[in-house]
Amino acid sequence: MTEHLQPESSGTTAGTRAAPDGDKRGRAPDVSTTGTRMRKKSIHGVVFVATLGALAFGFDTGVISGAIPFLQLPTDQGGLALDADQVATVTSSLVLGAAFGGLLSGNMADRTGRKRTLLVLSTLFILGALGTSFAPTAGVMVAFRFVLGLAVGGASATVPVFIGELAPTEMRGTLVARNELTIVTGQLLAYTTNAIIANVFPGHPHAWRFMLVLCTLPALGLFIGSFTLTESPRWLVAKGRRGEARDVLWQLRPSDDVTGELEELQAHVERTSRESTTRFLDDLKVPWIRRITLIGIGLAFLSQMTGVNSVMYYAPMILIDTGLGTSASLVATIGNGVVAVCSVAFGSIVLLPRFRRRPMLLIGQIGVTCALAAMGAVFSFLAEGPVRSYLVLAFMMLFLFFMQGFVAVIFWLMLAEIFPLRIRGKAMGAAVFANWMANFLVARLFPPLESALGGGVFFIFAVINLATIFFYLRFIPETKGRSLEQLEEDFAKA
Repeated sequence: MTEHLQPESSGTTAGTRAAPDGDKRGRAPDVSTTGTRMRKKSIHGVVFVATLGALAFGFDTGVISGAIPFLQLPTDQGGLALDADQVATVTSSLVLGAAFGGLLSGNMADRTGRKRTLLVLSTLFILGALGTSFAPTAGVMVAFRFVLGLAVGGASATVPVFIGELAPTEMRGTLVARNELTIVTGQLLAYTTNAIIANVFPGHPHAWRFMLVLCTLPALGLFIGSFTLTESPRWLVAKGRRGEARDVLWQLRPSDDVTGELEELQAHVERTSRESTTRFLDDLKVPWIRRITLIGIGLAFLSQMTGVNSVMYYAPMILIDTGLGTSASLVATIGNGVVAVCSVAFGSIVLLPRFRRRPMLLIGQIGVTCALAAMGAVFSFLAEGPVRSYLVLAFMMLFLFFMQGFVAVIFWLMLAEIFPLRIRGKAMGAAVFANWMANFLVARLFPPLESALGGGVFFIFAVINLATIFFYLRFIPETKGRSLEQLEEDFAKA
């Protein structure tokens, strides 16, 4: 990340401890509150390191789609002889772990800080990736997939909040949207490496192990990069560490004078601390806090009930059922990954700066519902063959365009924006828990439902998504153009 030394102030030496609140003009001195020389840091570099957690998240959730056909092979051919129910268990064990990882990481992030939480999560990513790649049995695979899930859920809760708290108001939408872009990039990388391994090493008994061990790479990057991160200035102020918060703001802002932003943070913390309790459940007794928390949890749950992970986890299995071969299905799945990445990039770079959050969410939800209904119709009314295979793939891509380019971009951004500071980590953890429990339901129930109903399962998702449109119309607020502190004040008055 780009850094440069802060110019020395007259009369100040590198060995002098900085005054807690900077000089009389509100500018930070040339040494931090720890007595070390401070350097400017690029906000983009810090966000890049943080989103390595999202990259690991995406890679770990995407890689299983290519490993499943090989895990189903008999043990004498290198597989684990998984049946349909075991496939669902192995896939959903990560998702179940992610639900609890999101819940636990919220408490950890509020208690020990965002930076330290990311360091712990990177360690879990590494342990889980190594454990799954060397798993000798399905039981061991499930156990380490659960560990991996703890890290995935923790990253999904911590990374967007961390970025949202680091970013200046005018850059918050674009920077937080990088979280979702990095997730789908990780999934695309997983699909691509899966296809390469399957075609370069056809019939290799350990092909799935090669796929899974690659998950350690983004995890190692996050572990190493965590030592270079700053802490969240909002968390530091909330913990009474004003001097350190000032140092972080000076490092991440182009201007040397961060007094205005620091004072706004300080005033907001003091104002909310007078109302705050030490227990999350007590905070939820405040009507507006309870309302916005429930809206966030509903948004998190319903975003997964789109059925997006039936496509992300089981796309090769779905395409095989339409008549494509295993290798062709793995290669075709790369197309889904490319569409997902391009859609998130389009949504976050082109649409997000130009349009408000709420209309984007509603447009995406309507598009998702129509694409699901079309997939169900193709499965139900066309005979097995190439036409059905490619039409299903085309509607999958249309589904992903609306899901990733509209719904997913807004969903993660809004969760990073709407919760009040004093419960932000815990509320985000609760919302992510709901998100991953919905994900777990989809991952666990899709294989048996698809086996029993065929393409009719997509009609079920379409009906759920139709109802979701009305929930968004009734409850989702607009958040664009206001600081986190302004949003909190507006919600409290509503």
